[in-house]
Amino acid sequence: VQLQASGGGLVQAGGSLRLSCAASGRSISTYVMGWFRQDAGKEREFVATINRAGGSTYYADSVKGRFTISRDNAKNTVYLQMNSLKPEDAAVYYCAASPAIVPKTPEGYPYWGQGTQVTVSS
Repeated sequence: VQLQASGGGLVQAGGSLRLSCAASGRSISTYVMGWFRQDAGKEREFVATINRAGGSTYYADSVKGRFTISRDNAKNTVYLQMNSLKPEDAAVYYCAASPAIVPKTPEGYPYWGQGTQVTVSS
C-alpha cells in the first residue's frame, strides 16, 4: 500500500488543521492506520491510531481531547483533525499502515507516507 499525506501548513496557536492520508494500491480496510510526528532532532512519536473498522481509537496523552483520528475505508483515506494547536505540536506528520493489532510504536508499521509539515506560530 502507498500512502500520501497532505493538509499540513502554517497555523496560529489555537487554530485547527485537518490532515489527510490517501492510500493507493490496496484497501486500507485491511490495515490499522496511525499518525506519528517527528520534530527536528527528536525521535518519531506516536500521535494516534485507529483500528480497521474505525470503532477504536487511541491517542497520545499530549493530544488527547484535541486531535481526532478517523477513517473512510470507502475513500481509502485516513484523517487527523487537529484542534487547539500548540507550538509544541509543530512537526512533520506521517501516516502509517500496519497489519498488526493497533501498534503504537513506529516499529509496528511497515508502510509509511512521505510526511506533511505542520507549523504552529505562537
